[in-house]
Amino acid sequence: MTHEEHHAAKTLGIGKAIAVLTSGGDAQGMNAAVRAVVRVGIFTGARVFFVHEGYQGLVDGGDHIKEATWESVSMMLQLGGTVIGSARCKDFREREGRLRAAYNLVKRGITNLCVIGGDGSLTGADTFRSEWSDLLSDLQKAGKITDEEATKSSYLNIVGLVGSIDNDFCGTDMTIGTDSALHRIMEIVDAITTTAQSHQRTFVLEVMGRHCGYLALVTSLSCGADWVFIPECPPDDDWEEHLCRRLSETRTRGSRLNIIIVAEGAIDKNGKPITSEDIKNLVVKRLGYDTRVTVLGHVQRGGTPSAFDRILTKDVTKAMDEKKFDEALKLRGRSFMNNWEVYKLLAHVRPPVSKSGSHTVAVMNVGAPAAGMNAAVRSTVRIGLIQGNRVLVVHDGFEGLAKGQIEEAGWSYVGGWTGQGGSKLGTKRTLPKKSFEQISANITKFNIQGLVIIGGFETCDRIKQSAAGTKRRVFIIETMGGYCGYLATMAGLAAGADAAYIFEEPFTIRDLQANVEHLVQKMKTTVKRGLVLRNEKCNENYTTDFIFNLYSEEGKGIFDSRKNVLGHMQQGGSPTPFDRNFATKMGAKAMNWMSGKIKESYRNGRIFANTPDSGCVLGMRKRALVFQPVAELKDQTDFEHRIPKEQWWLKLRPILKILAKYEIDLDTSDHAHLEHITRKRSGEAAV
Repeated sequence: MTHEEHHAAKTLGIGKAIAVLTSGGDAQGMNAAVRAVVRVGIFTGARVFFVHEGYQGLVDGGDHIKEATWESVSMMLQLGGTVIGSARCKDFREREGRLRAAYNLVKRGITNLCVIGGDGSLTGADTFRSEWSDLLSDLQKAGKITDEEATKSSYLNIVGLVGSIDNDFCGTDMTIGTDSALHRIMEIVDAITTTAQSHQRTFVLEVMGRHCGYLALVTSLSCGADWVFIPECPPDDDWEEHLCRRLSETRTRGSRLNIIIVAEGAIDKNGKPITSEDIKNLVVKRLGYDTRVTVLGHVQRGGTPSAFDRILTKDVTKAMDEKKFDEALKLRGRSFMNNWEVYKLLAHVRPPVSKSGSHTVAVMNVGAPAAGMNAAVRSTVRIGLIQGNRVLVVHDGFEGLAKGQIEEAGWSYVGGWTGQGGSKLGTKRTLPKKSFEQISANITKFNIQGLVIIGGFETCDRIKQSAAGTKRRVFIIETMGGYCGYLATMAGLAAGADAAYIFEEPFTIRDLQANVEHLVQKMKTTVKRGLVLRNEKCNENYTTDFIFNLYSEEGKGIFDSRKNVLGHMQQGGSPTPFDRNFATKMGAKAMNWMSGKIKESYRNGRIFANTPDSGCVLGMRKRALVFQPVAELKDQTDFEHRIPKEQWWLKLRPILKILAKYEIDLDTSDHAHLEHITRKRSGEAAV
């Protein structure tokens, strides 16, 4: 990477103009995207324009298309919906409207368009792009634009933000706003399940999704539902019997609560709708259970349902209309299928009654309690039972393994664990080193043939930051994470921090001074809020108090300073939908791998686990879950600081600086994988 290549990022946009618009339904997170587009655009030297009121603003022109400044996007991050408006637009559907839109762009020299919106918005953008040269020649013939203007604007680049966050953690190609919708659904589900534990009840919850079962499917995984109905996978013809049998079986096993999730577009194999009322009537009539229906509707959104119906390549809808449901499922992509497979295993497969010829697998938690641990234990235990294994749980980590705090777990042992915070099994941060002999004796005594360990170097996905108001204030916030700066960096990106101090990127008093001066200059403009994050172990001398005192002194008369140490608040509370779903899939994958390994290593009644790959860590690598032998990972780990030697997220640090208005070099040698929206076919479904 030469200095010239580095420097090029700051001049990439010189002489270019970009317009950004939001269209279709509002979705949480749109403003964060607008802010990043504007600031990174300005950083590259480009002129950036807001288009107010979506495509309508593009057609109407005038004051609807305004140049954006750095300050015009500050304080946008926490706001829901979309600040620049997103009116639906009939005019743009007509060629005449698109002709006026092209004229408005050409006159301003704009040849780059960033569209943030739903599936219809991107289809419209693609039509616009394909007609561009014809529209220009019409404008030329009519004398509305000069030959020179037509030459300068001879091409139109379009980038669409919606299904581009292909996040294998949480499910399918995640649209902006999906995660916020899931949060709201899960808050309601949690509230319902808490009150329902005191009564025996069945809840039927209807969530949005006319053509897409994504929200319903992830909700059912995140709350451990008994059944989910989604449009892509209609149930078998005898589903009524199967559902009632399933509900009565879980009651017999001691469950006081049944949850059934229904996507609003749920259908049977013949395309006939299955409504939440149909399901309630069935349960009341056949089983006599006290059953309540809750329709979540528009509480989930910012906007209309289609904002969450994933960019439907028309192929999915077509496959569903033609009742080719297997193909529809394939077109949804690999991770949607993974979600469906895990749900089917956990919800529909009966654990075998006999344990003959079974193996014994133990499950335990280690390290600090992390949100999602219980969801992982639940799926590990249940998948183990489904495979016919005897499953043991170990309390209090390695200490409990040494002391023999071990018991057998049945199916209902882990009932209702998905949404619980902390670690139900208990976890101690003691290492096994001192008690290897007792641990070894207990592994023999309880005949443990496989051990699934959930936890490790501190992990957590919980950071809360809110600091809006009228006074000029700077918040200095200390985050947890040991020596690992991941939380401080990600929270900094999500909350728009001015600086995030971490161990991995050493800093000096000169850096601190430069940051303070930079912030003082910013606070003299229209910016009202500053945020500085400091990872707990980033530097033993430059403490949170030191940084707070520095900012307080230098900011006198310009801003107030406040400090907050987040501490264990990050680990508390109930896990996010992301954590629940990810942990459930990790648990299932770990137990499937374990059962296969045990069978592979089993000879004459004994387990021979002497190859490196008989002890693996399951983790996320470049959008795929992979098992890596512990022996291999040894070389990649900095044990003194309990962090990997190479951390992928460090590449995101420059973006944090750009968004905080620093003049820096940006490495643009890493190319993202961009997918052309019109080229996806069933043979190449997204991974």
